[in-house]
Amino acid sequence: MAVTTEKYEVVIGLEIHTQLLTKTKAFSTDLASYGSMPNTNISVVNLGHPGTLPRHNKEAVNMALKVGLACGCDTTNYCLYARKNYFYADLPKGYQITQDKTPLCTNGSIRIQTEDGNVKDILLTRIHLEEDSGKSIHDLDMYHSLIDYNRAGTTLIEIVTEPVIKTGEEAGLFVSEVRKLVRYLDVCDGNMEEGSLRCDANISVMLKGSDTFGTKVEVKNMNSISNVRKAIEYETARQIKIIEAGEEVVQETRSFDAVNGETFSMRVKEVATDYRYFPEPDLPPLVVDEAWIDSIRASMPKLPEELYQEFTTTFGLSDYDARVITENKEVAAYYEDILRHTNNYKAAANYLMGAVKGYLNKNAIELSDFALKPLQIAEIIRLVDDGVISNAVGEQTLFPALVENPDKSAKQLAEELNVIQNSDDDFILDLVAQALEAYPEKVEEYKQGKKGLLGLFMGEVMKRSGGKADPKLATQKLREALGD
Repeated sequence: MAVTTEKYEVVIGLEIHTQLLTKTKAFSTDLASYGSMPNTNISVVNLGHPGTLPRHNKEAVNMALKVGLACGCDTTNYCLYARKNYFYADLPKGYQITQDKTPLCTNGSIRIQTEDGNVKDILLTRIHLEEDSGKSIHDLDMYHSLIDYNRAGTTLIEIVTEPVIKTGEEAGLFVSEVRKLVRYLDVCDGNMEEGSLRCDANISVMLKGSDTFGTKVEVKNMNSISNVRKAIEYETARQIKIIEAGEEVVQETRSFDAVNGETFSMRVKEVATDYRYFPEPDLPPLVVDEAWIDSIRASMPKLPEELYQEFTTTFGLSDYDARVITENKEVAAYYEDILRHTNNYKAAANYLMGAVKGYLNKNAIELSDFALKPLQIAEIIRLVDDGVISNAVGEQTLFPALVENPDKSAKQLAEELNVIQNSDDDFILDLVAQALEAYPEKVEEYKQGKKGLLGLFMGEVMKRSGGKADPKLATQKLREALGD
């Protein structure tokens, strides 16, 4: 959809629905378990039977507080819940229990960094607790929609941004940061394909320089970061095309068809009065005191931004290395564990992003299934640093051998493989003499200024030594023999 965008500005606000990893649901003791047989994790409470009463889930509040504190939010100490009324087939009670006027967390921000290096803080409006709906299934029966209520009542937090996002790229980066954050906090698995993290985007277009927002359109339930970007880009172009044609954008709710890359209309957009919010009469107020907040703050792990600063300033890693390592909590923890046994920060990063990551990708396994402990990686690094083996031998020979024999020590395996470096002067000098005798013409060329030939001589030395010559010592002796 080719349209002109030079005179328009897109305004985007996101709502991220994040399913919390509580064992039970938001307001009942029903199990919150993905993958169970349909309609097995339900009870009279979640079905809203008369005489049943919901109750608070303390662990859900704890998890929500963690996210709020991580985002620098203000905390509401006295929260009242409300009923949000709408009649969908997969909402068994006909209403959703949510926080309306008193969200648990307000304000705060999440930082993103664009591909060109620009940093931007995406301001948050609120983070509130609520319950999820069930799931409608339309593709298993030609004539009927099937309903699975297992998800109904599962704990959600909704993370709502201010309308400060300007592009699909920024939106995708924000969702990516949210997913990383909730995984670090262990409050959500972030699996968008399973629906445990879903994104709605409110999109409007206005003339550049205007202070009046255009008509807002909501695109619902995007289940991948790629789809978030594509839906926003398509919807932006669609609205601009409508405005350029002299027509008006209709306020509505749309969905995104990932197959053809287009949004399509679902219904005319509801407004707040359509939901008929009123206080939840069966649930007492949630009171969160400062002692509770302090206890959650004390339990917080190191977060990605904190680790990034530590890795770049204390450990001297590059921006790229630090970003890659902190992208995944498990990887960052593994790296920190390596550093408990070595101070060679760069070598540890190189092994983690090179040999280890390559092995994981080749064998399609997760780091949690990797055979080697961080101590064993540190042992390889120590052997290289001490001149016992070369770096090439460490990565190409010892590492794969250790993966196959994780019960052995790196030193023991290096001895068995006969890859221990020889640093004997006489041994090295003999190899140097042999290498230079093999290329008398190249020796002359080197002395006439072709210094790049040093690599040729080094290759010959290492070849004749079977890779066991100490490369630093060999380089030194070569230079001396060549008159440098």
